[in-house]
Amino acid sequence: MSALSQTTAWKSFSHAVSASPTKPATLRILRAAELEVDLSTQRHSPALVIAARALLNQQGFEQARADLFEGAPINWTENRAAWHTALRAPTPPSRVAHAVQAEQAKLAGFVERVNAQNLYRNVVHLGIGGSDWGPRLAVESLAGHAGRRTIRFASNVDAHAITAALEGLDPSDTLIIISSKSFTTIESLANAACAIDWLRAGGVKQPLDHFVAVTANAQAAREFGIREEHIFEFWDWVGGRYSIWSSIGLPIALGLGMDTLNDLRAGAAQMDEHFLNATLEENAPVQMALSAVANCSVLGYASFALCPYDARLRHLVPWLQQLEMESLGKSTQRDGTTLDVASSPAVWGMPGTDSQHTFFQWLHQDGKGAPVDFILCAKPDHRHTRHHRLLIANCLAQRAALLEGKSFEQALAEVSLKEKNPQAAAALAKHRVHPGGRPSTLIVMPQLDPKQLGALLALYEHKVFTEGVLWGINPFDQWGVEFGKRLAGDIERRLDALGSDPAVSPYDPSTAHWVRKLASG
Repeated sequence: MSALSQTTAWKSFSHAVSASPTKPATLRILRAAELEVDLSTQRHSPALVIAARALLNQQGFEQARADLFEGAPINWTENRAAWHTALRAPTPPSRVAHAVQAEQAKLAGFVERVNAQNLYRNVVHLGIGGSDWGPRLAVESLAGHAGRRTIRFASNVDAHAITAALEGLDPSDTLIIISSKSFTTIESLANAACAIDWLRAGGVKQPLDHFVAVTANAQAAREFGIREEHIFEFWDWVGGRYSIWSSIGLPIALGLGMDTLNDLRAGAAQMDEHFLNATLEENAPVQMALSAVANCSVLGYASFALCPYDARLRHLVPWLQQLEMESLGKSTQRDGTTLDVASSPAVWGMPGTDSQHTFFQWLHQDGKGAPVDFILCAKPDHRHTRHHRLLIANCLAQRAALLEGKSFEQALAEVSLKEKNPQAAAALAKHRVHPGGRPSTLIVMPQLDPKQLGALLALYEHKVFTEGVLWGINPFDQWGVEFGKRLAGDIERRLDALGSDPAVSPYDPSTAHWVRKLASG
């Protein structure tokens, strides 16, 4: 395989991106499901449209997309499918339909039973990474739609997390969910052990009767002691960060109702249909991915900021951080060669308008800055119309300012209204120059409800998949994460072995020093 940067399609794409205007004059809004995706301030030109299509063809996008939906082993380093779309399809593909529908029915039956018996006022969910961020995001952002139970989350192995999650709850009326694909995740199992002790101390004679497991390793859950009817399965072809659509969504159903979980899946399915059937030029995930690749690999932006102008979406930032950076944080292509263009920008951000008072100064006047994804709801779920008007005004104003910028001449005219000394005015004006021409995307949701949230999450899933195809990397494995986990296990064993020879260590001097010092107390 030729180095990507040396291929004809990449050279044409790179040239077209660089030659496209920094302030495009054409309105470009794509409708996907019920979302509107405004790409008007991203690089765009007729030449770029042609070059982008050629790059997609060169990288085999259409076949890769078909393989995704057909359950082919597109996770090639683990020889697995990545078939999360099957979990939300109105009619699951025939090869997995029975398994998917059986688990969905089992989960729905469990929720119906505990609701009918009025069991468990409290649910504590133990998971981490993909088993945590999706359910946490959905429960916290959609909390206004229901609220049958108190739902809490504990992910971190720091005992402060599980202690805070359990604090103030009644053990006799609390359900513990362990969500772990492998059922070996050390954080979740360590927190589960604390929860068992807490239940027992609270007078629960059979603590494991208060547990359910959501896992791809049902045997390990049985060996842990969880009852068969409390084990909900998903499969190795469901990646952790794509698992919200599976039984990992149980806390959503328990807290907000089965209808909420089903509507979340339905919104994602609508986005799947758009991704499958829209033309490439009108395909929102595809066009977002092309803009992201242009920004990172051609224009040199090493990061992008996510700014949802809705305080309920604060957990969308870490959810997307994991989706993007765990999926794309790689540089090895399918043939084993190293990708020779910049890839995988860092993702960061926070909700507006807090973000404006935190890092927008850098976005506006740093020498490089970063692209921004703005997310806005057209309608609020409250009656405070002026607050929502202010929110919209701030979002649109920041985006416009990033694009338009402010020239020295504009700044000088502004300063000169008060400062009459020409030299002093010129000196001050230099500090008020904004480069402008900074790319952004605006995603407008009609309102924040389960269907729109499902569509939004699937939009980003398909964007990340398309980026992986364009860069020729596998977005479905995470070997870097696994490497760190293995080292942590070894270091824990050494911390326990207080009598071992401190001079014997396979680690660098700094790590060895801290192992010895912290093991000795």
